[in-house]
Amino acid sequence: MTLSLCGDVMLGRGVDQILPHPGDPVLREPCVTDARDYVRLAEAANGPIPRPVGFSWPWGDALEVLEEAAPDLRVVNLETSVTRSDDFALGKAVHYRMNPANLPALAAARPDACVLANNHVLDFGRRGLAETLDALAAAGLRAPGAGRDEEEAWRPEALDVAGGGRVLVFSCGTASSGIPASWAATRDRAGVAFVAERPEEGVAEIIGRVRQVKRPGDVAIVSLHWGSNWGYDVPLARRRFAQMLVDGGADVVHGHSSHHPRPFEVYRGRLILYGCGDLIDDYEGITGYEEYRDDLRLLYLVSLDARSGELDGMRMVPLRARRMRLHRADSEDAEWLRGALGRACRDFGSEVGLEPDGSLALR
Repeated sequence: MTLSLCGDVMLGRGVDQILPHPGDPVLREPCVTDARDYVRLAEAANGPIPRPVGFSWPWGDALEVLEEAAPDLRVVNLETSVTRSDDFALGKAVHYRMNPANLPALAAARPDACVLANNHVLDFGRRGLAETLDALAAAGLRAPGAGRDEEEAWRPEALDVAGGGRVLVFSCGTASSGIPASWAATRDRAGVAFVAERPEEGVAEIIGRVRQVKRPGDVAIVSLHWGSNWGYDVPLARRRFAQMLVDGGADVVHGHSSHHPRPFEVYRGRLILYGCGDLIDDYEGITGYEEYRDDLRLLYLVSLDARSGELDGMRMVPLRARRMRLHRADSEDAEWLRGALGRACRDFGSEVGLEPDGSLALR
């Protein structure tokens, strides 16, 4: 079977402002107090953006890529609150929210699971989280990783696969991605599936939950929000954490939080993605990290043996964000990504090739 995986899908803030039903643009950031300023930055960088755009606009050519690849299942990290709440979380410099009326923009990609254990889903408090959960459920969108209590937050999504079998999607996050420990769901408090990023604690908790529900023939994806925003380095402890997850029964480790793609590796025949990078955001025109080319994005198409969970191959389709819309990357940009990822993956035993169709391939 083929899975479509990606990193952060951030449909809030500036992106929300160009959609058919923009929410309240008020922000409480140190430098920006109006979400429409992020639209202006993008326009200054790459030209005018029509407003309102259609719901499919932010995905752009990614929708065509998905139709061509026809993955069996699609998993995204939804990194925004879906709420009209004004309960700005204290102590946070950045808050993401999208108007629930703009949820068709998420549904346009037909995700099978929208993982929520990240550092923006409670940007508008627990009232905002409750509205987020209700809005996603009303739209028929499955969302593991956050809930009204610990049981709901940790409950995986069990997705049926054509021809039989299941894919279990677990979602959890760590403090290294910016998730406050106070956001952790408990028996009597709403929040996210929060885990200590220490192998002796975190791995045991995740694997214990995987083993409770995984049956023979199931494939288990552990989707983890962890790590800093920038840089290619992967701490040795994080690498060991991921490998221990595979040893304990995870078939795919789907890491995200970084704003650009990080290295990946194949361990015991299983795929570990340390950071998928952003897919959709409103960072266009923001300067300071040009060396990482965060305007370049990847859509990961992962082929697995549906019975064993073993990796058959992975193709990555390069895209580029312009005018808050994804476009297929040209050959020069694809080659830049191949070189950057190839260098980053060298110490992980992975090579990155450039295919004739412009996609990248794990070799």
